[in-house]
Amino acid sequence: MMKPVTIGILAVQGAFIEHRYMLESLGARCVELRNKENLAIPLDGLVLPGGESTVQGRILRDEGMFGILQQKIRDGLPVLATCAGLILLADHLSNDRASYFQTLPVTVRRNAYGRQLGSFITTALVKGIGDVRMNFIRAPYIESVEPGVDVLSVVDDHIVAVVYKNQLALSFHPEVGQDTRIHEFFLDRVRKKKG
Repeated sequence: MMKPVTIGILAVQGAFIEHRYMLESLGARCVELRNKENLAIPLDGLVLPGGESTVQGRILRDEGMFGILQQKIRDGLPVLATCAGLILLADHLSNDRASYFQTLPVTVRRNAYGRQLGSFITTALVKGIGDVRMNFIRAPYIESVEPGVDVLSVVDDHIVAVVYKNQLALSFHPEVGQDTRIHEFFLDRVRKKKG
């Protein structure tokens, strides 16, 4: 019998509902995080979904959620961040002066694939999981990592998946499609942390 876990999914903007459906299909309880009051619920893990990082960052600050979530991540709450979520975690953005949580010691390039290749699908190896079909939607990629960051996947010489301590961050959208292995990998990390 797997331990029940509660995953908070940031639901202020972007592609969060697909994460919820996938995690619930794997037995997790999910809570949509829309305001500061929602953050009083005890969480075992957190999903920062794709969407528009600038809008998400502004809403997080306007709703009084930013500092609370940043501290939870710093305190070790397991996180799955996809696309815009990766931008929210990054220490630095190479093509934007903005910064957000700054809990992940990497440099990220926003909208890195440009308009022409704004969205594409490929298959690549993710360390510890295997070959994964990856949906990139106006995606960022990671230009560089600091010591301690474990690179999980590289596509066309660009880093697209990393793990650092409690943070699993991806350029692509694993919630699109039927493959649940990345969400399973995340839930395993959550359950291990829960003990």
